[in-house]
Amino acid sequence: MNSECIFCRIISRDIPADLIFETDSIIAFRDINPKAPQHILIVPKKHIDRIENLDENDHCLMGELVYGAKLVAEKLRLDDGYRLIVNNGADAGQEVEHIHLHLLGGRKMTWPPG
Repeated sequence: MNSECIFCRIISRDIPADLIFETDSIIAFRDINPKAPQHILIVPKKHIDRIENLDENDHCLMGELVYGAKLVAEKLRLDDGYRLIVNNGADAGQEVEHIHLHLLGGRKMTWPPG
């Protein structure tokens, strides 16, 4: 945990969040600045700031993030589709230095994004 990371503080319950889903290693909660009717952040409880700082033991955790997104989408009944996004670094729009997935759904998505 990183005491300065907002996601770590949500994980430790120091900051409230609208929790949607949780396991021993991931947590999912609503984004406070949603870009779609359903905008959920799926976050590993282990603090990893960026993709390039994953270690060889983190591949299962990343798979759990994607599987967790599937379960969240089922819970929210996003049967017509949803988008998963990973922003990595400032140029990609990563605002919080803690790896996370954005799950966006509840509306028709356009392409190309951003």
